[in-house]
Parts: sequence; structure tokens; C-alpha cells
Amino acid sequence: MVPVNERHRSTALLTDKYELTMLMASLADGTADRECTFEVFTRRLAGERRYGVVAGTARVLRAIEDFVFTDEQLAGMDFLDDRTREFLRNYRFRGQVDGYAEGELYFPYSPVLTVRGTFAECVILETVILSIMNADSAIASAAARMVTAADGRQIIEMGSRRTHEYAAVTASRAAYLAGFDATSNLEAAHRYGIPASGTAAHAWTLAHVNPDGSPNEEAAFRSQVEALGKDTILLVDTYDITKGVETAVKVAGTELGGVRIDSGDLGVLTRQVRKQLDSLGATNAKIVVSSDLDEFTIAGLRGDPVDVFGVGTSLVTGSGVPTAGMVYKLVEVDGNPVAKRSRNKKSIGGAKRGMRVHRATGTAVEEVVRPFNAPAPDTGSLEQRELSVPLMRDGRTVDGLPDIHQSRMHLAKQLVSLPWEGLALSRDEPALSTRFVGFSD
Repeated sequence: MVPVNERHRSTALLTDKYELTMLMASLADGTADRECTFEVFTRRLAGERRYGVVAGTARVLRAIEDFVFTDEQLAGMDFLDDRTREFLRNYRFRGQVDGYAEGELYFPYSPVLTVRGTFAECVILETVILSIMNADSAIASAAARMVTAADGRQIIEMGSRRTHEYAAVTASRAAYLAGFDATSNLEAAHRYGIPASGTAAHAWTLAHVNPDGSPNEEAAFRSQVEALGKDTILLVDTYDITKGVETAVKVAGTELGGVRIDSGDLGVLTRQVRKQLDSLGATNAKIVVSSDLDEFTIAGLRGDPVDVFGVGTSLVTGSGVPTAGMVYKLVEVDGNPVAKRSRNKKSIGGAKRGMRVHRATGTAVEEVVRPFNAPAPDTGSLEQRELSVPLMRDGRTVDGLPDIHQSRMHLAKQLVSLPWEGLALSRDEPALSTRFVGFSD
């Protein structure tokens, strides 16, 4: 464990006050030392989508390891008594975390994350865990739908200017996990090894004017080609698109890498531009489209000559579903199942683990959830795949967990395993049902 004074950051204040007031009360009445299990799950899929994508797991594990309190932080907590401040001064999570691997699919009541330890060490992790998993999973779920809609064509994340500066970085990561090919965000590229992509904005074209103030699109294109090469992507819709395409080929020749269209009726325009490019001999030039795309507009362009999609606002906002709706609930105390029974918020007590049942063809049939320490139930001739895997042991992240690139490949395989109707973009029931086995009523 890295000492506090050698750490570069602390995640301890990424929390809600009530977690620390509960901690103080638990230290006073002895609840602090009770062995507990907390569980992350969602009661329904946000936006009535057919599946969800687990994302942010690696970031959660890092956040738990970094959940340590500095003297400076503790000095400002005058609402806590001395015993609680001393507990926090020495706090390290030393429990166990199991859960679905990053890039796994989840459904209602899937035990996405299982956190075991004392009440005191587990209860104060609620907010930091949920804030990461809710945001990342929402974006990855939306991004996966966009990748499906793109139907094998390249798709680039470019939403940094539409969200918080650091949320943009983690959104890029979630999008790449879900199958996006590149990001415009250089911090995300640097931090996570995601391919970076980008050329020029309209400002570049507008900056090139003649002495009399009239536009000089050709000068802008020529400078870009000289700097970046003929295989660059030229933005052709600043003025007249037809003229812009003509000028692009004039400057770069038939070796032009491609053109980008960021406005207008994209279906009509891409067909016109493709015809024009081909007539000018630039048959290998790609057509890149952007302009407020989401999974539905991408699907609507599937029959048009689009080579690359650039997605911004919709991606970083979860395409209208900015949170996955996950909760962090206490499900077991000293081996005894506990559960909330409020209307519309009912849950099932007891620590759990999930597995997915498949046909021999690889098509998933259902999700099966059982008590954490129970053996796998008999599923006949259907194949089983365990979903809950060790993530932390005694407060340390286990070795050998997949990296972002491996998780990305895993998700691609899981999407293929869904029944074909499970990839539909329409609102409907979850693609797989969740069945509980071995729990009392």
C-alpha cells in the first residue's frame, strides 16, 4: 500500500457528507465492525434500452485504492468527533470486491459489483463508486448502440467541448471501450492509449481571406495539405459544399484523403458528394459526417455513402440517458440477508453472483443470479459462463485484470452473443431476463 504522503491524489472527498455521519454513528454504537456486503445493481435499464454495458471498473478500483484522507482534509471536518477523524486518518479499504468485468453486459438486478468488508470501510465508498460507474456505464451503453448503428464503419468520439473538461476524458475512454475507433481528446489519448484523430475546424477556413476580405477557401485547403499531407480530411461545408469539394480535389488531387460535412441534410449531401468525388477521380476519398449525430441518425445514414461518423454531444451525454441508474445497497449483515422493501424499490437480500447461460451456438439465453457462495445451478445442455470475478483482495487490485483494449474486444464478443432483437434501438424489454435461484421469498 502506498503511503498517503507519497500519493499524487486522494479520492476521499468525492463523497457525500452523510456517509461520514453514518460512519461516526456506527463507531459509537458498534455497527462499524459488522461484516457487511454492499452491492451495485440497477432495478431497470435506463431509457428502456435492451442491455447495459459495464464501464468504469478499472477507474473504480483505482479510486478505492486512492480513498485515503490527508491531514488537510480532516482538519476541515469539524462536524466529526475525534474518534471518527482518527479512524479516517488511518483508513484503508481492506475488504474484497468482486463483480462483472469491464466490457461485460448487464441487465436489471445483475450484481455488477459486490463489496465485502466491515460496515465502516464499505459504507463510505458509495458515492465514489456510483459516480464513476453510473457515468461511464451510461456513456458506454449509448456508445455501443452507436457502434451497432454504424454497422462496421469507423466512428470517432469528438464531444470534449460539450461536457466538463475531465468528464470528456472519461467519456472518451468509455466510448473506446464500446467500440469507437478514435477520440479527438488528447488527454484521453495520452492517458488511455486511445488513437487520436482531428484535422481542422471551420475557424481554419474562415481565417483565410483575401486582402479585400473575401473568403479564400483554396488557401486554407492548400496550407492544410502542405502541413498534413494529401491524405488529410478537408472540411468542405464552410461555404458552398459543391465548390468546396471541387477546391479540395483541385488542391490535393485524386489522392485526397477525404472530406468532412458538418451541416445540412447529410443523406442527400453525402450522395451528391460521393458522386462528385468519383467524377473528379477521387474515388478513394472518404466522406466523414458530424453534426449532432446519435444512434438513430447514424442508423438512418446506414444506406448512404458515409465512411466515418463523428459523434459529440450525444455521446458525452449518454444520448439522452446520462446515468445508468445504478444503486449501492447493503444486502447482507453478519451473514444475514437484508433488503429494502419500499414500493417500486424492492431488492433481494444476500450477497450474489451472476452467470450467463448460452446455447451451443453462443447465443445468450438468460442471466442467472444465485447466492454468492452457492454452487452453479444445473442448466441442462445449456452452457454456463461465470460473470462475477475477483477484482480486489484485501484491499488490493488483483493481478491480471484486462486492460481497456482487452475489455473492448470482450464487449464486441458479448454484443454478438445477444439475440438479434437485443441490438434493436427501439425501447423495449431487456434482451435477457434475470432469474434468481436459491433465494427464499
